[in-house]
Amino acid sequence: MKDKVNSILLIILIFTMLTNLYLIFYYAPLEKVMGVVQKIFYFHVASAWIGFLALAVVFASNILYLRCGRKKWSQLSLASAEIGVVFISIVLITGPLWAKPVWNTWWTWDPRLTTTLILWFMYVAYLILHGGREKNEKRERLAAVYGIIAFINVPLVFFSIRWWRTIHPVVISTSGISITGEMLFTLLFSLATFTLLYVYLLKTRCRGIKLAYKIDLLKERIGGY
Repeated sequence: MKDKVNSILLIILIFTMLTNLYLIFYYAPLEKVMGVVQKIFYFHVASAWIGFLALAVVFASNILYLRCGRKKWSQLSLASAEIGVVFISIVLITGPLWAKPVWNTWWTWDPRLTTTLILWFMYVAYLILHGGREKNEKRERLAAVYGIIAFINVPLVFFSIRWWRTIHPVVISTSGISITGEMLFTLLFSLATFTLLYVYLLKTRCRGIKLAYKIDLLKERIGGY
């Protein structure tokens, strides 16, 4: 039954991703100032959204793990953290690709960029601390506490453009990005598509982690005889 659900989800995901690419490159008009490079905007913003969503799941699942001690919450936090790091990496890659032709620089120590880079390092450290498949409850609890504390940087990244002087536009408007109804629809569709992608990746990765954990337990039992 689970395989059937995953297959249906994958088919829906492929359809939405193809539709999303059509909307980005054909339906949405060119931005009047930035031109074709603005198309990166849809991938950049959607990746940031998924990065934040994934890290929010890490935060919530770590709280549940510390509360009840069930292994599934630790596995969920690990899977979501891995996905979150991947999407934050995409943000850090697409950002400079967008910035160079628009701001004439690959990188600047802008508050949004700096806090995002720090966020990436913090969750890479979380993955290292978690230990992956190692069945060490003390280490997993320590990682859970760290994962909860690390989430403080997520709202810091989000509000950085409002709290400090930054080259990032605070709002999507004529003062930042001139956006039309077609652009807004494409952006919202991109957010929905990436969310569906996150759900599929999370389900797939959680299943992989659980299977790996069961295999390790089986090896231990066989080795004990």
